[in-house]
Amino acid sequence: MKRDILTFLLFLVLAALIWYGHAMQSVRNTRVPVMMQYTGKPGNIGLGEPGLPDTVMIEVRDAGARLNTYHREPLHLTVDLRQYIHGEKGTIHVPTDALRRSISDILQGTSRLIDTKPEEISCPYFTEQEKNVVIAFSGEITPANEYQLVGHPELSRTSIKIFGQDKALAKIDTIYTEYSTLTDITDTMSTRMALALPQSVRTETDSINIRVIAERFTEKKFIVPLHVLNVPEGVYLRLFPNEVEVSVRVGISHFAQVQATDIKAVCIYTSERSDKLDVELRYSNPYITSAWVYPGVIEFMVEQ
Repeated sequence: MKRDILTFLLFLVLAALIWYGHAMQSVRNTRVPVMMQYTGKPGNIGLGEPGLPDTVMIEVRDAGARLNTYHREPLHLTVDLRQYIHGEKGTIHVPTDALRRSISDILQGTSRLIDTKPEEISCPYFTEQEKNVVIAFSGEITPANEYQLVGHPELSRTSIKIFGQDKALAKIDTIYTEYSTLTDITDTMSTRMALALPQSVRTETDSINIRVIAERFTEKKFIVPLHVLNVPEGVYLRLFPNEVEVSVRVGISHFAQVQATDIKAVCIYTSERSDKLDVELRYSNPYITSAWVYPGVIEFMVEQ
């Protein structure tokens, strides 16, 4: 019984192989998609309905083995629109014979084109107004623990041309990226971000690259003298203490470029009766991202 089943299965496999081999050699028709791509359209040219098709379905005749390759590896056709755009408005018209000729050129030599759907490509076009606007990042960027961001996010471009009607363009001065949250950044990170485009306008591109740099930070400590401002002439203040300890946060790569001379600790004297002054830190070194002072309040005594 088991032997009979094995014999049956063997003949079944052989029959399937024979059928498959015959199918691969037999000539037949099949329908496959052609992925359409378009070049040569100026940025200020808008398209009306129904637009340019993304796919053209074709019927092809060839041996089964060849037809299978069209299903595994879809065909791609690029149409240069420059030859179809003339003047400020009109119709992009790729006639049947031109479309069939272009598709036939990308088929294998043994394949014969039977039919295309649609038979031709036709789409109205018109010229739109243009305006140059600023691109800005929208979102939150958070470095990992013990890391800090170096500078601001770097955009691959800072401005872009937008196209549309005058009324729509007049309301837009900035195009933002889609809101994004980037977290736990520990190094240089580059990513592609989509632009948040109003429905009434088009752009040269719908996305840009953004680059974010993070590095590990450390602290650097200094002892700096105190300076009191707004002291009336003839008044001398004795400070307790007259120096303070300052801690600054700085990226490791710029550690040596931060010195005590970059920081000034000051107090603002007022005529109000008090024996204490708040300490403020002032610095302009761009590599200092934050700073702390101790003590934050000092005592003083007035000596005439």
